[in-house]
Amino acid sequence: MSEKLKIISLGGLNEIGKNLTVYEYAGDIIIVDVGMGFPDDDMYGIDVVIPDVSYLIKNQSKIRGIFLTHGHEDHIGALPYVLRDVNAPIYATRMTAGLVKLKLEEHRLLDKTKITTCEAGDVVKAGKFAVEFIRVNHSIADAVAFAIKSPVGTVVHTGDFKIDPTPVQGGMIDLARLGELGNEGVLALLCDSTNVENPGYTRTERSVGASFDALFRGCEERIIITTFASNVDRLQQIIDVAARYGRKVAVTGRSMENAMRVSTELGYMKIPDGVLMDLAHIKSLPKDKVCIITTGSQGETMSALSRMAFSTHKQLDILPGDRIILSASAIPGNENAIGNVVNELYRKGAEVVNERNLPLHVSGHACQEELKIIHALVKPKFFIPVHGEQRMLQRHAKLAREMGMPGENIFISDIGRVIELTADSGKLGGTVTAGQVFVDGYGVGDVGSVVLRDRRHLAQDGMIVVVMAMSAEDGALVSGPDIITRGFVYVKESEGLMDELRQVAAEALTGLDDRGITDWAAIKGAVKGDLSNYLYKKTKRSPMILPVIMEV
Repeated sequence: MSEKLKIISLGGLNEIGKNLTVYEYAGDIIIVDVGMGFPDDDMYGIDVVIPDVSYLIKNQSKIRGIFLTHGHEDHIGALPYVLRDVNAPIYATRMTAGLVKLKLEEHRLLDKTKITTCEAGDVVKAGKFAVEFIRVNHSIADAVAFAIKSPVGTVVHTGDFKIDPTPVQGGMIDLARLGELGNEGVLALLCDSTNVENPGYTRTERSVGASFDALFRGCEERIIITTFASNVDRLQQIIDVAARYGRKVAVTGRSMENAMRVSTELGYMKIPDGVLMDLAHIKSLPKDKVCIITTGSQGETMSALSRMAFSTHKQLDILPGDRIILSASAIPGNENAIGNVVNELYRKGAEVVNERNLPLHVSGHACQEELKIIHALVKPKFFIPVHGEQRMLQRHAKLAREMGMPGENIFISDIGRVIELTADSGKLGGTVTAGQVFVDGYGVGDVGSVVLRDRRHLAQDGMIVVVMAMSAEDGALVSGPDIITRGFVYVKESEGLMDELRQVAAEALTGLDDRGITDWAAIKGAVKGDLSNYLYKKTKRSPMILPVIMEV
C-alpha cells in the first residue's frame, strides 16, 4: 500500500483565526502557521484561544519544522504556548522571524528555539518534504505562500494574500511562479477564503495614501491616526505624508512601538531624519506640526487610543478639534467596543474620520476575481478552501465549481479531520484530537468548558453562599445558617428575602435531622436543592448556591 499525504487543519476552519495546518507523509510532519484566536464575548476572563495540539505532542518525534506564512497573530500568536510542548525549528521570512523573536523573547523561549530566516524563492528540505517560499502581497511585509513538494505531489498553500500590482514596497505577488507550478502539475490547493464573498478585486494599498494626503492637506489641528500595528506599508505612508506636510510623528502603544522597531531595524521602513519624535516632547509643538500614530483601531480597552479617549493615558489627552483617523475596518465582534471609543472621542470635541468618509483601509485578502486568477494559474487536481467560516468555505467551493473543478475533488474539511491524498485520489478520512485551548493569565488549558460554564453562571445569576456551623460530636446545628450573596441582590434592600432563605435552609436541616441523616454531602445537597427550588419560584433566577459547613 503506497503512503498517503495527510493534511490536517487543527485550526482556521469554520473560524477566523488560530490557523494551524499539519502535513504528514510516512514518518514526517511539517506544520504551517501556529496562530491564535480571540475569545468570544461569553468566554469570561479568557485572554486568547489557541489550537489543541495534542496530536503534535503525541507525534513530536516526526515533526521536521514549523513554516510561517507571515507575522500576523492569527498565524504566529500561539507559538509561545505550543513551543512549550512541541520543539521544532522555525522557518520564516525576515519580518516574520523578527516578530517571532520578539514574542519568544518575552516568553523566555528564544534560546530554546532555532529560527531560520528565508527569502522568497528559497527551498527548505524537511524530511520527505521540500518547501518553497513564494512571494505574495498582504497587509504585512514579507508574506509568502508555500509550494509543498511531497512524494505524492505538490500542494500550494497560499496563506493570507491578495494581488496588489502596485504595492508600497517589495514586489508584486509572484504569479509567474504560481503559473509555472500549475504547468508542472499541482495536486492540491489550500487557499485563503476570507474575502470570497466580495466580488471584484481588493483595492491597492496605495489608494489609502491618497486619502491620507487629503486629510493632512490644510489641516490646522493635531492629527491622531490608529491602524493595525503590523501594517508596515500603512505606517510608511503615514510617515511619508506627515513629513510632506511638515509634521513630526510620535508613536504610542506597545505593539506599535515593537512593529516600528522591528521593521526599521530590518529596513522595511524608511523614516526621514528628524521626523520621529518622543511623545513627551511632541506636546510642545504647535498643533499643525503634530501627528500621533497609536494602537486601538479595534477599541481594545487597554490600547493607547482607548486610554486617551477615557482620559487614562499618562501622557496624552484628546483636545477639542483633534482630527482622529481610524485607518482600519472593524474585525467582526469589535463593533461595540469601537463605537464606545468613538462616542467618547466625539464627547471630547474631536473630529473622527473613518471608512465611511474616505477609503482609509484596504483589506489584505483577495476578492473573487483575484481568487479566480489563482485557481486558473495553479490548476489544482484537488481543492481545499481554508481560512474562513463555514459560509466562506462553501462560497469558495462554489467558485471552484464555477471554474470547472469537479465537486468530488473539493473537500470542505473541519478542524481535526484528516484529508488523505494520493497522486490520483483524495478523500476525507478519520479525525484526530482538535479543538480550543483557553489561555487565562499564565494558565494554559487549565480553564476548560466546566470552568467557563461556571463563569457564565456567575455572570448571569450571581452566587449565594450558605454558611452553617455544626457540632462534630452529634451533627447538631451550632450557628447559622448565614446567607452571603454576590451579584444576586443588594442585601440591605432585600432583608426580607434573606430571612426567608435562612428559614428555608433551617427547615431543610430540620427535615434531615428528623430522618437521622448526618452525611455532610447529603446535607449540602438538600440545602442547595431546597434553596434553588424556592429561589426559582420566588425570583425566576438560578444563582450558583454554595453550602459551606464548618465543623466545631
